[in-house]
Amino acid sequence: MRTTIMSRESSPLLDSGGIRQRFRHQNSEPIEPVILPFNNAGAQYDHLPVYYTIHRIRNEVTNLIDDPYSLKQLRDPRMNQSLVRPLVDKYYEMKDISVVFCLLVNRMQFQSEQSQQLHEQSVNLTRAILCELVATRILRRFYEDSSGPEGLLLLANVLVAGFSVFQGAPDNIQQANLPRDHWTVTYKSRHPALEIAIVSQSKLFLSSGACQLVVNAIYIGRIVYTPTTFVDIIPDNYKYRPISLYDPRKAPFLNQYRLMVPRTRNTIEICEFICLLCLYLWIMIQRPPPHTYPLQEILFAVYACGWILEQFSTILEHGWFVYTQNLWSFLDVTFSLIFAIYGILRLHGLRTDSLVPGQQGLDVLAMAATILIPRLAFNLMSENMLFVSLRAMMSDFMMLTVLAVWCFIGFLLSMLWLGEGKHHMATISKWMLWVWFGLDGTGIGRSVEFHWLLGPMLMVTFAFLGYLFLVILVSMLSNTFSGLHSDVSAEIQFRRAVLTLEGVKSDAIFSYLPPLNIFAILFLVPLRFVVTERWFHKINVAIIRTLNLPILVLIAVVERQSWWAPRKKGKLPPGLKARGKGRPGMGGRTISVPGFNAHGNIQAVFRAEYERIKQEEMDAEVGEVPPEVLHGDDVESFMMGAGGRSSDTRTSRDMMRRLNRRDSSMPLGEVADQLRALLSTADGESEAGAGVGSRIHALEDRLKNIEEMLETLVRGKGKKKVEEEVLEEDGDE
Repeated sequence: MRTTIMSRESSPLLDSGGIRQRFRHQNSEPIEPVILPFNNAGAQYDHLPVYYTIHRIRNEVTNLIDDPYSLKQLRDPRMNQSLVRPLVDKYYEMKDISVVFCLLVNRMQFQSEQSQQLHEQSVNLTRAILCELVATRILRRFYEDSSGPEGLLLLANVLVAGFSVFQGAPDNIQQANLPRDHWTVTYKSRHPALEIAIVSQSKLFLSSGACQLVVNAIYIGRIVYTPTTFVDIIPDNYKYRPISLYDPRKAPFLNQYRLMVPRTRNTIEICEFICLLCLYLWIMIQRPPPHTYPLQEILFAVYACGWILEQFSTILEHGWFVYTQNLWSFLDVTFSLIFAIYGILRLHGLRTDSLVPGQQGLDVLAMAATILIPRLAFNLMSENMLFVSLRAMMSDFMMLTVLAVWCFIGFLLSMLWLGEGKHHMATISKWMLWVWFGLDGTGIGRSVEFHWLLGPMLMVTFAFLGYLFLVILVSMLSNTFSGLHSDVSAEIQFRRAVLTLEGVKSDAIFSYLPPLNIFAILFLVPLRFVVTERWFHKINVAIIRTLNLPILVLIAVVERQSWWAPRKKGKLPPGLKARGKGRPGMGGRTISVPGFNAHGNIQAVFRAEYERIKQEEMDAEVGEVPPEVLHGDDVESFMMGAGGRSSDTRTSRDMMRRLNRRDSSMPLGEVADQLRALLSTADGESEAGAGVGSRIHALEDRLKNIEEMLETLVRGKGKKKVEEEVLEEDGDE
């Protein structure tokens, strides 16, 4: 069994059968529809032993880490040389794109074990940090050893391809842990590495350059794929879209899949929320009487139901935990609860023909202004440090507030029972709240009404403990803010990754704007059980293209004319530096004109020589590289694994690694890499290896000859010296 496992682990990353053709595929629309079960979207990687790789990594990391270390200590050159880099080299040479997923799964498990053993040392936390660090550097290896569109596509497969944790496990283990008739098998069974990184809070991994490259490409729609989801309300999986690069010049003009691009989804969601806010302001400015239900209130209620349905579909798409990582998710959930209470009260007033429930419903709806107005600011300034820290600090504040109420409820009951019904519970709670925040001392002054001795003792003790809780609260919030402020870029990039992952949709319900999504459910869900999948797909696409015709036309025009337009050849006039295609009226976004800016000449002086110097440096570097390394098939052969080309190509590629690698143990680490690469090929398997081996043997022979000559010379001098001493002794005698 072990031999079989090792042979599977050492298999090439990408075979020459179908992956080569898929990597060369640039169009998101396949010529023939690929009809696959949705949970088998990652079937091309079913041969990878994910189950055994997960447990192999766990055993090795557990055996290597016995003491707690911090991230700074793991990055130390000695620890890097003895621990981190050997693991990176070992797992990278497996040529297995699921190894990053397996490392992040182990990180998640170590974090779970650490949360259950808070009284022990943070050994599991160190193991989790090591898994994230190794995963980050392996992903960077993929990025450094691959370039161009195929390299970007390789990184996308590493991050967004779905894997099952029981993939490759024996049948008895799969049947024991997840039976085939279990209800969860019908739903999501595969997870991408990007989702696991978000769930495990792997901010170091998500903020790395290679990961952000893929995240940005997915966000703008350069990389397209069909994501794995938990539940689809309107599933339309007739055409499966593999992970590929999108080219708008080869795609259809009205491409309904562009509605699922995160950048487009973000813009559409902001417009949807602005419409919701405008309807809300309209109804509250012209507040209707409790017994009437005007047209604007009906429009607001229907639109809000469609908007909440979209939020609910997002939760089903990626799960509750990923949804709550969004910056404004707590505001959306709060508004949904307020709207639900408002709807229940208004419907109850309509059913009973009573004015009181209707009035209460409008009063509850007025509280939604505290949610909707700030939510727009969260949308427009999602990368502002103030909003990022505010969300985290509110979480700490709510947790400590719940603990304080839990602890102080005993004081409330003691005062209530001491007073023997003299004061209502709400009145006592009001006094305690004022004392806690230092607003008023009425509770202390009237505490003698409960008991002449015990009443003041309870209230004063509560005041001291309340002040202590406030000090703890201020300290916690200060630590939270300082922790976020120390690494602002990682936190912002983490939120950006969450927004990108949420923006990639698979459910067809997101193609229908509120409140049309309500009517789509009423019409399309029953239709699925009447027609075939092919006809359901045709009807669904026709409806989506008809309802979203203006949006699809605008997206197609913008992508072809601005974002994905080919660069014009030719020189610009002096003083102009083009950054992309566009109209001169677009200002600094496309063309920088020094005369139009008071300080434009300061920027232009640096741009004047930068491109020329950079090109000269690149030409000099290319001149120093051997010709065989610059062959066009090198990157492709690396992606094809060990079976693609001989080992000399991989050796040449290893020699081209950048000198600024952070996992080098010393400034001259590249020299050691080159020597290691040269010696590793001296096995006679290739011409380069045979040449190096013959040179080493010739060098050894020459060294032996030199040693013999030196030995003969030394012996000759010693013999001559002995003869001279004997002659001197004879002369003396």
